[in-house]
Amino acid sequence: MKRVLAAAVSLCFVSVLLAQVDTKLADAVKQARVSLDAGLKASEREGKPISGKFELDEGKLQLSVYTEKASKFYEVVVDHTSGKIAKSEEITSGDDLTAAKAQSAAMAHAKKSLRQAVRDAQKTHKGFRAVSVVPEEKDSHPVAKVTLIKDHETRTANEMLD
Repeated sequence: MKRVLAAAVSLCFVSVLLAQVDTKLADAVKQARVSLDAGLKASEREGKPISGKFELDEGKLQLSVYTEKASKFYEVVVDHTSGKIAKSEEITSGDDLTAAKAQSAAMAHAKKSLRQAVRDAQKTHKGFRAVSVVPEEKDSHPVAKVTLIKDHETRTANEMLD
């Protein structure tokens, strides 16, 4: 019984922390002049976009896009105020490389771009702004998981890519 209670308290604590992060991200994204769609487009100079997201890095808003070019993976940071590439670094190891490989595998079977998936999700969820798009394989089909925010409400849309 004590373990169940401890697990429930831990889950509630984690849920509160995630809600605080979502709230801070939602507030920060309001200041961005560049959309996720525009960030994906800007990153195309550095390869094919395989995922993208707004995130808080040490409390500062950042628009990060993973790209693939010549069988290598890159993290491209797009300035969320100007839409210009701020930096691009090759991903060579760790969880980022594992994620990039999985995203690349999902995009290998995609017929629709991540940009189109973002636009479709925003069209379906009027008034919401896309803050992340991550492809994955579901039942042998590529699907883009698009996270959208409006005020402090978060929604997730699954857009088929084939």
